[in-house]
Amino acid sequence: MAAKELLRKWMMSTVAVGVFLSLFSGVGAKPQVPCYFIFGDSLVDNGNNNVLQSLARADYLPYGIDFNGGPTGRFSNGKTNVDVIAELLGLDDYIRPYATIRGQDILKGVNYASAAAGIREETGQHLGMRISFSRQVQNHQNTVAKIVDMLGDEKSAANYLSKCLYSIGMGSNDYLNNYFMPQLYSSSRQFSPVEYADVLIESYAQKLRCLYNYGARKMVLFGIGQIGCSPNELAQNSQDGTTCVERINSANQIFNNKLKSLVDQLNKQLSDARFIYINSYGIFQDIINNPSAYCFKVTNAGCCGVGRNNGQITCLPLQIPCENRREYLFWDAYHPTEAGNAIIASRAYSAQSASDAYPIDIRRLAQI
Repeated sequence: MAAKELLRKWMMSTVAVGVFLSLFSGVGAKPQVPCYFIFGDSLVDNGNNNVLQSLARADYLPYGIDFNGGPTGRFSNGKTNVDVIAELLGLDDYIRPYATIRGQDILKGVNYASAAAGIREETGQHLGMRISFSRQVQNHQNTVAKIVDMLGDEKSAANYLSKCLYSIGMGSNDYLNNYFMPQLYSSSRQFSPVEYADVLIESYAQKLRCLYNYGARKMVLFGIGQIGCSPNELAQNSQDGTTCVERINSANQIFNNKLKSLVDQLNKQLSDARFIYINSYGIFQDIINNPSAYCFKVTNAGCCGVGRNNGQITCLPLQIPCENRREYLFWDAYHPTEAGNAIIASRAYSAQSASDAYPIDIRRLAQI
């Protein structure tokens, strides 16, 4: 039995190594998709909030301390999960933010993500300006109009966009910066967790159909991670600072289950498109349950932050973070380290277990 457990842990520990081997093997190879469009929140924002009047910004050190370009607006010490996915797809560079991208570069894809953004318009409003999911979709419509002009006609643009990959990860802030902030938002008094998930999914589905109408055919939907296990929630709502907050995780799972069902629904209704679901929650759970298998020593505290679990607030400007960043799952109160992002991206791209991606993983979706 001990030998079997040792073998299992050894196999799991090869995930991070596999990421980098995959990256090196893809050097010089043709990209698997011509472009990559990204919609989301602070987990994948790479600079769109830099130009907004917002408290949700990461354009200062120590953010980006391990990133080749320094602080860029990424809420991590280094790469985000979509940066690693871009590498795994064989793209020659990371996808640039909508705020600064210009000219022909939009043909490679655009990152529309905005920290504090949610599916609901009011989500995150206490943090200042942010670009909601509906606004991100509107920005993409502007991009598509430019691509039509560049390629000459709508048919050529539609053919081009049908080969591109679309990554969508929304919903975390609708819980973190809305539903579970009853002092600022009324949603938890208006809706039960099941009703709230239904409202979110209905709005989500509407925006996905808009993307479909503007040419999206390969869409990756990232589920919500274990918000109840983040350093912020552990600091505020966990008695021992290590036990995850079940009422929050339970609500997150209700949303995720409905999102997975939406994938089935959309695949039936829009037969010329392919939607897949990434089980971020399950991947996080696996890491937290088996941290040593992934070379992590700390999963309940941020590498950088303030207060209990380093989870009261995000990194302060010029704050000195922990030195052993590779051993931390979380970079700050909410966001993974580059090491954490690499595992999530690796398993989303090439599923390690059957539950990681449904019905197929990103690698297979890119091949279609």
